[in-house]
Amino acid sequence: MTTPVSAEAPGRIEFSTTDPDLAIGYLQSAYGAYMKVSGARGGHVYAHSRLDGGSFAIDEAQMPLRVELRQDPFNALVIGTLGAGRIERECGGITERFVPGDVFIDADPTLPATLQMLDVQGQTVMLDLAVLAQVATTSPTRAPGLIRFTGYQPVSAAAAVHWRRTVSYLGEMLGNIEVARQPIIRGHGARLLAATVLTTFPNTALADPTAQDRHDAMTATVRRATAFIEQHAHTDINMADIAAAANVSIRAVQCAFRRHLNTTPMAYLRAVRLNHVHHALLTADPSRGATVTDIAIRWGFYNHTRFAARYRHAYGVNPGHTLHNR
Repeated sequence: MTTPVSAEAPGRIEFSTTDPDLAIGYLQSAYGAYMKVSGARGGHVYAHSRLDGGSFAIDEAQMPLRVELRQDPFNALVIGTLGAGRIERECGGITERFVPGDVFIDADPTLPATLQMLDVQGQTVMLDLAVLAQVATTSPTRAPGLIRFTGYQPVSAAAAVHWRRTVSYLGEMLGNIEVARQPIIRGHGARLLAATVLTTFPNTALADPTAQDRHDAMTATVRRATAFIEQHAHTDINMADIAAAANVSIRAVQCAFRRHLNTTPMAYLRAVRLNHVHHALLTADPSRGATVTDIAIRWGFYNHTRFAARYRHAYGVNPGHTLHNR
């Protein structure tokens, strides 16, 4: 049995077969890697699914065979979570072995790697390196340096749990057809994933503001940044965009917002978007099909529970009350 690529949702792929030759060809195409296979068995289910968010993707795979995979460097960071089976990986002269429950970076993205896998079932998350650099960079006017990971496993058990929860959250997001179509939400998801990578795995990204950053954290910086946010809240803007508009570093913008507004740039952006939702609810006509969900998603709020809580905190009523009691 073979299941073709599905068109049920944007960016979603589903594949399954009991033909090992077909499975091997498909997996080589999906991952762009050479695979040397032994122990392939007919009658077993080989399955793969992908939720594609553009600059990141979440895969689930089931491969009941022994496979050696030779992987060349490519423009993505790959992070695995092993559900069943065993994996041994060699990269940069370092060999590591992984068992069910382990979370790990597949390989240094700048180096080739060889992976030995036996009857693997698990998840892989791929993230565009440009998004990772964007989140970690200290200045929009300076090309970011290469982020180097000093270890391939989480810094703590708690960090691994947080990683799994973040990926689960993003999987739910991409699994919702209407939500997955919104560039604002996909962009937020990619940057959330990148930020989680940087807190989960040991790396060389600079986190502290410099003396110049603190000097630039002036009220003029806040004025330029807030003006840009208010003019572009309907688009998928990020911290690098806001800092570039303010003509300072990302950390200078963050310092300025904390110092003068007691908030963060992204929290300010969420508040501006929430205000747009409020005005849209005041002017929308539910008799013509307007719904709270559609309006909230349009402005980047896809989790209804969190959105409703924020709305009640800001306006004292549920969003449905605003829509139906104008």
